[in-house]
Amino acid sequence: MTDAHSQASVGIVEPKSAFFDEPLFLRSGEVLKEYTLVYETYGQLNAEGSNAVLICHALSGNHHAAGYHSEGDAKPGWWDTMIGPGKPIDTNRLFVVSSNNIGGCDGSTGPSSISQSSGRPWGSLFPQVTVEDWVETQKRLAEYLGISHWAAVIGGSLGGMQALEWSVRYPSWLSHCVVLAAAPGLTAQNIAFNEIARQAIFSDPQWMQGDYALSETAPEKGMALARMVGHLTYMSADKMSDRFGRELRQGSFEPDDDEPIFQVESYLRYQGSQFAGRFDANTYVIMTRALDRFDLAARANGNLTEALAKATAEFLVVSFSSDWRFAPSRSQEIANALLASGKKVTYADIESDAGHDGFLLEDDDYMALVSAWMKRVAS
Repeated sequence: MTDAHSQASVGIVEPKSAFFDEPLFLRSGEVLKEYTLVYETYGQLNAEGSNAVLICHALSGNHHAAGYHSEGDAKPGWWDTMIGPGKPIDTNRLFVVSSNNIGGCDGSTGPSSISQSSGRPWGSLFPQVTVEDWVETQKRLAEYLGISHWAAVIGGSLGGMQALEWSVRYPSWLSHCVVLAAAPGLTAQNIAFNEIARQAIFSDPQWMQGDYALSETAPEKGMALARMVGHLTYMSADKMSDRFGRELRQGSFEPDDDEPIFQVESYLRYQGSQFAGRFDANTYVIMTRALDRFDLAARANGNLTEALAKATAEFLVVSFSSDWRFAPSRSQEIANALLASGKKVTYADIESDAGHDGFLLEDDDYMALVSAWMKRVAS
């Protein structure tokens, strides 16, 4: 039996597309006259339509959250540990929807898509989109699928921001909200890391002001550098030391042109090159800017409690002890504001050395917590 056919997997899944010709008025003031969303679903929508769960992806995520696209797939979807039969987000009883955000590069309309007006890739002309815009498109996708209410909206990191946005923009649409390793707005340090990543891309000669696709090239060196910076911040110092220490790649300090000496150098270069080969630079710029610009408290003059007052969902907020990119204090800030606003909230800080990536990884305490809490969803 292959992994795709195991009882713990949703098995072979097929991405689907939904086309929308109703104009989307973006927060930037620009308009997308039409667009496509790519999505996947797992499980079955019940007759009452009461068991639908939305998964919101983080910066480099996409619609492929669980299962396999083919028998030969080496890896399942990015959150396969959490979604499937008998797993915390149990597809035996829940209907799970995961879509690729607009501005993305995995099938939904984005900078690498062909613009209907010019017949060429959007490139630099693709408008800046925001967390609020993504929630608007996710609502339209729900209506397209015949869903009028989410039993839960769930997301980590940038996905957690989308879950928070859902809770205040359309409070009657969701009963439960799960916010993992997230923040109500980025710190100056976080914005600075994103800016370093963007400048790495902009400094690549192949960037061409975002219109590299017209020359059938891509700023891969800049993208690799951007990913190396990002990846470094997603891990904890202890995790990196445990994994690499000061281990040498070649067994000596002998310099050899530009070859890496330490294993950690080699690892970061590999991560950077792999990412540059699969992710669009314009999408990276758009996603990081959307991260930077989300500021929930600013809607109420800096008062997060007041900004969350509209929410009616029951919340699960989870942080990870070694996450310094989205520190536990930021999740506590959300939980405290929800409590001050009289909301039902469960908060947990998971002891982990996995850093920001902790919300994506299998951890016994984390899995048990989410599994127990999710039993109340659509029960």
